[in-house]
Amino acid sequence: DEVQDMVAQAMETWGRVDILINNAGILRDKSFSKMDLADFQLVMDVHLMGSVNCTKAVWDIMREQNYGRIVMTTSSSGMYGNFGQTNYGAAKMAVLGFMNTLVLEGGKNNIHVNALAPTAGTRMTEDLLPAAMLDLMTAESVTAGALVLCDEKAPTRTILCAGAGGYALASMYETDGIFLPKDSQTPDEVVAQWDTLSDISNHQALESGGKQTEKFVMKAMATLQG
Repeated sequence: DEVQDMVAQAMETWGRVDILINNAGILRDKSFSKMDLADFQLVMDVHLMGSVNCTKAVWDIMREQNYGRIVMTTSSSGMYGNFGQTNYGAAKMAVLGFMNTLVLEGGKNNIHVNALAPTAGTRMTEDLLPAAMLDLMTAESVTAGALVLCDEKAPTRTILCAGAGGYALASMYETDGIFLPKDSQTPDEVVAQWDTLSDISNHQALESGGKQTEKFVMKAMATLQG
């Protein structure tokens, strides 16, 4: 109800909603063996479902006006892992899956969806990092990246990492892989071909989950028919 009220107020004031930045977050850090599942669920609810609820509230508005810019907040903890943050890492990786599908569903309505992976001094991190690091990790250095992602000329399906004056892009790629005929589809053969299937020389970023299926089927057909 609070989210709907916020959106209704924006519509009453400006008549449209062009930008949404999903930035709500909390921490409940503990190693997985010591973590209460209630804390795991709480972090998932705030980071993932908070993003879902806010996005749902503006999605149809953006579709109808054929314009929208949505920014998710992800984290290096989700992309790469961080000790004591299984809940936070899972939630932050989940918003990327959410982003990827929204990109496909919103593209025809000029809705661009991106993710920011910030490193900044906030109330969540002020007790975790030394003062010298916090002095570099200003909110302003992250804000510049966020503004790029919600600009009229913003990209879509982009993960922008920002912090302490540094900026970089993160991406998910898949190797070209191998095809094994039916009688060779064994664990031993997969291990034997590991160097080949892990070769990144022809890696690519896939546009959707269906593209992976298409790649595997085409590789199988080309080998069997050749």
